[in-house]
Formats: sequence, structure tokens, C-alpha cells
Amino acid sequence: MTDHPTDFVGSIPDAISAAIRDRIPDAVVDVNGGGGHYTIAVVSPVFAGKSMLESQRLVLGAIKHLLAGAAPPVHAVDSLTTKTP
Repeated sequence: MTDHPTDFVGSIPDAISAAIRDRIPDAVVDVNGGGGHYTIAVVSPVFAGKSMLESQRLVLGAIKHLLAGAAPPVHAVDSLTTKTP
């Protein structure tokens, strides 16, 4: 893991989890990582009938504000898994 400069204040994993649950209220979210690189696993019934790409776009859309800007708190999502319960 490398150090990733950001001006974000607070827990980045908590911010990722909260942003996803704002978009997908019934989601069970697990976030691990640091240094700008994160692994995200999301379980929700909302993924039923969706392709993997559609499901991942839903999650990434929820955290896009954390990936944007000159010094974003999230540099990369190294692994993203989505599944139904």
C-alpha cells in the first residue's frame, strides 16, 4: 500500500460505506484498504436481475465524488464485488 495524498478529513472507509448505503439503503457493505486503494464488497437484493457491469456501475456511481478532484480520498478500487443475499 502506498501513501496517497488527500485533503479528506475523516474515515475514508466509513465515507465509502455511507455513500453506498445512501444510494442502496439495504446494502451490507464491507470496505478494506488504505493509502487510496480500497476493496469493496456489497450485498443487496437490488442487484437481482442486473449484470455484473450494471451492479458495479451502481456502486461506483455512489462513490464517484470520492474518486474525483485533484486529491481524491479514493485513488483506486482494486476489487469490487456485488452479489445478492
